[in-house]
This record gives sequence, structure tokens and C-alpha cells, in this order.
Amino acid sequence: MRITDLFNKKIIICDGAMGTMLQQYGLKAGEIPELLNFTHSEIIEAIHRDYYQAGSDLVSTNTFGCNRLKLENTGYTVDQVVAQAVKLARSASEKAKGAEPQTSSQKSLSPDRFVALDIGPIGKLMEPVGEMLFNEAYDIYKELILAGKKAGADLVLFETFTDIYELKAAVLAAKENCDLPVFCSVTFQEDGRMLMGTDALTAINIIQDLGIDAFGVNCSLGPKQMIGIVREFLDYSRLPVLVQPNAGLPVIIDGETVFQVNIAEYVEAMQEMLREGIAAAGGCCGTNPDYIAALTESILAKDYPAILPPDSERTGRVKSLTAASSATKTVIMDDRIRVVGERINPTGKKLLREALKSKDFSYLENEAIEQVKAGAEILDINVGLPDIDEHEMMLTVIRKVSSVVNAPLQIDSANPEVIEAAVRHYNGKPIINSVNGKKESMETVFPIVKKYGTCVVALTLDEKGLPENTEERLAIAERIIKTAETYGIGREKIIVDCLTLTVSAQQDAGRDTLEAIRLVKKEFGVKTTLGASNVSFGLPERKLLNRTFLAMALEAGLDAPITDPLVDEYMDTIHAFEALSGKDKESHDYIRYYGGQADQSGIKDPKREKAQGVAAELTLEKIILEGFEDRAADATEKLLHEMKPLEIVEEVIIPALEVVGKEYEIGNSFLPQLIKSADTVKAAFNVLKEEMKSTGGMVSYGKVILATVQGDIHDIGKNIVKVMLENYGYEIVDLGKDVPIETVVETARDQNIKMVGLSALMTTTVVNMEKTIQALNDAGLDCVTMVGGAVLTEGYAKRIGADFYCKDAMESVRVANRVFKEGKLTI
Repeated sequence: MRITDLFNKKIIICDGAMGTMLQQYGLKAGEIPELLNFTHSEIIEAIHRDYYQAGSDLVSTNTFGCNRLKLENTGYTVDQVVAQAVKLARSASEKAKGAEPQTSSQKSLSPDRFVALDIGPIGKLMEPVGEMLFNEAYDIYKELILAGKKAGADLVLFETFTDIYELKAAVLAAKENCDLPVFCSVTFQEDGRMLMGTDALTAINIIQDLGIDAFGVNCSLGPKQMIGIVREFLDYSRLPVLVQPNAGLPVIIDGETVFQVNIAEYVEAMQEMLREGIAAAGGCCGTNPDYIAALTESILAKDYPAILPPDSERTGRVKSLTAASSATKTVIMDDRIRVVGERINPTGKKLLREALKSKDFSYLENEAIEQVKAGAEILDINVGLPDIDEHEMMLTVIRKVSSVVNAPLQIDSANPEVIEAAVRHYNGKPIINSVNGKKESMETVFPIVKKYGTCVVALTLDEKGLPENTEERLAIAERIIKTAETYGIGREKIIVDCLTLTVSAQQDAGRDTLEAIRLVKKEFGVKTTLGASNVSFGLPERKLLNRTFLAMALEAGLDAPITDPLVDEYMDTIHAFEALSGKDKESHDYIRYYGGQADQSGIKDPKREKAQGVAAELTLEKIILEGFEDRAADATEKLLHEMKPLEIVEEVIIPALEVVGKEYEIGNSFLPQLIKSADTVKAAFNVLKEEMKSTGGMVSYGKVILATVQGDIHDIGKNIVKVMLENYGYEIVDLGKDVPIETVVETARDQNIKMVGLSALMTTTVVNMEKTIQALNDAGLDCVTMVGGAVLTEGYAKRIGADFYCKDAMESVRVANRVFKEGKLTI
């Protein structure tokens, strides 16, 4: 029996926290938890057994942090740790089966017990924010999956993921290397987004079609605070939804770490989510077998309806979407017109061809930025040239473009290998452009569409060539749609392009295309796209013909025009159409675009703020704001002819970073953009440092120690803080992770450091944060402490004696500025 068989029988009950239980058993902080499988195997097995007896249908192996990087220098391999962990969980399962039931919940339990191979994040930032490559992450997860499969795990559970790109690599590693069910769970911040800026809808759209069996949320905040995000999952996920919240956030009471949500409050919130329709329920930090036992009792008492298995789409609430996603934004093809920018395509574009050949990626970045500013919501990416490596170029361009805009991409290539590589490595879910009615095309493209769950543009042409009339277009569209269904691809994934030919050669071409759009939408209910500019080829005043035909196509039912958004006439036509057709409710967007263009006489000024053009010279401030890392050095060198180094820091770099920081804090940009701008500043600082060597001075506001506390090996947060502080002019002494208390004290004393920043992710290691602060105070050192980490709150920070609590990297900059009196530099 597979665990997925339970979905149509009962609510699946998961286990609760492992770290919380380790604390309850009195184990010391500082040990690598996965090694306890060997040194304290009886305790690990007892924890599993307690959860099974509390009602859990599955327990998660003690392998959350197990990977080749974290096991370095431990003397153990991934295979050894996973095998031992599965063995302990399996033994607990057998013993739980044989135990005499003590409660009504135990008497009603399913006889089947499942062991989940528990896998957490690797602990390194993924590219382009960090150095972890997609393929490197894939290989690490593949090793874990193969070990779990060999050891006899019943399913794979990916949990507490904060980066959707890393989860994508993990899921592909699982699906390509085992046939076990796969459950996934991500964690959100208070702003409703994952650490890297991914919202719930985007996470669902990227992950749910990769072949997993359940998707949901764990850790994050308390169960009540999680309800809103869970509702989004229930609205958009076609899969069973898994929920494992924390018991709130921790506080210290009488020297002990205590979570604020009690059992009754936890069960009450879980019951609300169960009534909404979640399929699997458990707990995370702060929960224990008592929480799970109470949850089990409540589920049995309420008799919640079972949820359909993953291959049966839930009806009524779930919305089938035609959508594409970047890492931080999803564009849904709904009732609004969605503009696909066409400018990153070398056909007929000499400058773009030259940029691709010379690898001038700044040109392509500019093209992407200007198109999005002009109104494009999706960007078509085509880099096909006969004398370049299209495979390598496509991967580079999608990475470059994705780092400067948040618009989803449309992968445009005639090479299926290039298409699959791009779809696989893209941080998001793109649209594939394209498939057509040729048997060979469908046989090569549809497997890619199915595997990655993307939408695909369907061109109405086949072995006979371009269609001659409306009927041929309709017939080809029908054949493509029906063939897609044999692959398990729904109509919401098909975007039909009825193709338009030039009316100068075929007078009826435009009319046939318009009628085909109407009929395709009426007969098949699919979305449509079209490149309208072909209609005017060979005729004068092409823009006039194009915008007129565009308006006619929109009225016929065109959903996603592929066009040049930098041409005002085209965008004006689209905005006007949406207002006149009622798609733009109360003409809200139309007024926003044009409402400020009337002068005192009431005559419309046709000029509005528009793209500056790819040839415009960028200032250093603009380069920092856009995150153009490869242009920062040249711009800084030019600026040194006009300004002194300190003037550049104070008058250009710091003000630009303040703008970036504010955009991040109000939610207009996210961590990847913040880091990208910080890396850009680093490139500028490298030039300034070289310049200042000749004068014998360096920029430094002050020196700050950063350390992940003893026993904690998670350093992503610390590393982000390091990047930000360095680029605000602070000198960082990075002591790394799992730093002994005495090392922090000795370094602060020896280097006369005035600020110490401490980080902790695990609840089991926060106690060492308090001990480190106490040791600094006992040593009589004249320094202040700032603390941060996922398990911390401002109240918690105060209770452990910290001077400052930093909820994110930008707050650490604010604190450092306060302590070191921003604006007074030491030279």
C-alpha cells in the first residue's frame, strides 16, 4: 500500500517536531542532529514511536540536514546516515503496531505506518543570488534520494524550503531517480512570501505540475497566522494540501524555550483548516506527540471528509489556470490582455545579433527592462543564430534576464533540447514557444510540456505548411489539442497561435486569422496568442496597419499579443481596447496611464514617461538600482574623474542602497534584487579600494563580528547580512558557523570590536546565543549585540539580553548605522 492510497480514505496525520523532542529528552545543543541516529539511537526511535502512538500515519526520518556538505568531516556518509535513520523509523513503526492501544485514537488508527525520508534545504544560496548551481543542488538531492530508496523509505518529504528554485531541483532529482510518492512543503514569512520573494500562487504554479503527490506549508508562523496562505493553496492547488505549522514562535520562560501556542489553540486552528479542505496535517517547531494526539482525537471526532487522490482534480474551489511564473510573479491569462514582449529575438535585429555574438548581455538586460517598463508582462526569449551555441546562450540569457526583471519568460526555440534545458534551469515556469501540428513536433515537445507542466504556444501549421484558410487553422488547432490530451495535457496549457500572413500577398489572410481566433475560442475554450506585425509586411505605414489589425484581433478574442511594447501606438491600442471593452474595470488602468496628460486647455499631451532606450548611458546610481553588476566598475572609474572616493560613497552609493533597501522593505522588490544590488556595489567598492590604496586610506564605518552560534550550521541569513553590511562600508569579521562561545569573546576582545552579530536558525541552538551574549557581558567588553534568525522575535531577543533584534538584513544595516553614527567615516 502507498501512502497516497490514504487520500481517498482519511486525513493523513503527520508527526510533529524532532528538535523540540530532542530538547525534551535533554540532549545538548551543538551536536549535528543526524549523528544522533548513531550516538542516541534509542532516543530517536522512541521519538518516532511516540508520534506513531499519538496517531501519526507517517513519521519523518531524522535526516532533515543530511547532505554531503553538512556531513563533511563527520566520518559518516549520506548512505550510512539515511540507512540508519530509516531503520530507526521502521523499527518504531513495527513496535507501534505491536503496542497495546491506550486511547480511542490509537484504537481507530490505520494499521499502516509510513516512513518519510525527510529532506531539508542544503543550506547554501542558489544562483544567481548565491554560488550553488542548479545541477550541483540536483546531484546532492539525487544522492539523498537514491540512499532513501535503497534504505526502504516509503515516500520523500521535502520540507521547510525557502527557495522555490532549490525545491524545483530537489523535486526533479526525486522524480527522475525513484518512484516513491513525493510530498513538498515550503515556508513563508510574515509578508506572505518565501525568503526569496515567492508568493503562494507562484510556488504552486511552479511546483505542482512536476509530478508530486502533495504540496503545502510547514514551519513559518503559528497555525492561525498560516490560515490565509493555506486558503491560497486550497484555491489554486490541484493536489492534496499538507499543513504542519509551528506552535507559534518561541519565548524564554524560567530559562527554558517555550512555544506560545498551546495544544487547544493549535487544534482549534487546525480544525479550521481541516474544514477548509486540507488533506494532511501535522506539526513543526514546538509541537510534540501530545499535540499530534490531540489533533488525531479531533479528526476522529469530527469525521472530516477524505480528500481525493492527486490524480483526481478537486472540483468547485480549484481554479485551472493558464499561467506563467518567474520566481516572484505569476501572470495569469484571465480576462485581461497580456502583452508578450518580442524584442529579444535576433530576426531582423542587427544590434541584437551583434550583442549575442559578442556576448554583450547588458544589451539584452536593457531590452528586458525597457519592455517591462513599457508594459510587457511576459518576455519572449529567442537567441537562435547559426554561429553561436544556442544551448549555452539560452541558459545564460534566461539567467541574466531573470536577474533584472520579474516578468515570466517564453522560451522560443526550434530545438527541443534547447527548450528542455531552458525550461529545466529556469527559475520559474515559462511558456514554451512552440509546438505545431506536425507529428514530429508534437512527439518531441509534448513530453517536455507534460514533464514540467508548462503552457505551450500551438502554431496552426503542419506537414502541409502554412494554412490557407480558416478551416485549416481550426482543424490543425483541434488536432494539436486532442493530441495534447493523450499526453495528459489539459486545454488550459494550450495557447493557440492562428498565425497571420501578409495581406499584400493574400488579401484574405487577415480576415481568416480573425475568424480562426473566434472559432478556436468558441470551439475549444483555449487562450490565444498572435504576432500581428506579419500582416503588414510589404506595405507602407506598417504601424498603422499593425495597430488596426491588433485592435481587430483583440475584439476577435486575442488574449496575448506578441508585440513590441516600445511602440506607443500598439500599447495605446491595447489600453484603449481594455477600457472600451470593460476588461479594465472602471477604466482604472487607462486613467493611471493617461490621466495626467491633459494640459490646462484640456488637450491631451501625447507625451508620457516611456522607456529611455537601450543606448542611454546609465549612471552609477541607476546601475546599482537595476543590479547591473558587470557595469559597476566602468561607471565607478568614470565617476572618479569627477568625484573623490568618499564623495562617491556618501553621495551616490549609500543613497542608492537606501532606495534599494526601502523598495525591499515595502515589498516592491525581494531578496534576490537586494543581493544583486549589493553585489553591484561590491564591484564599485573594489574600484574605490584600489583608488584609495594610493592615498593610504580605506572606507570603514566600523568593524562588526558575524557568527552563527555554536551548534548551528545554518549560515544563509548570516551571509546575507554580511553582504549588506560590507556594501554599506562596514568591515566584517566573519567567524562562520557553529562558532564556539569563547571564539566570539576572544575575537571581540583581541580586535576591540564594538558590535557582534549573532545568528541562529534552530530552536535547539538559541540557548547558545544567550550564553554567547552573557559571556560577552561577563568579559566586560564594550560592545553591543544584534541577533537574528527565523526562530527569533523582538521579545525573545530582549529576554536573552541582546541589544538589538534584526528581522532582516536591511534592519542590521539600520542598527549598524545607529551604533557607528552613520556619516562619520574612519579613513
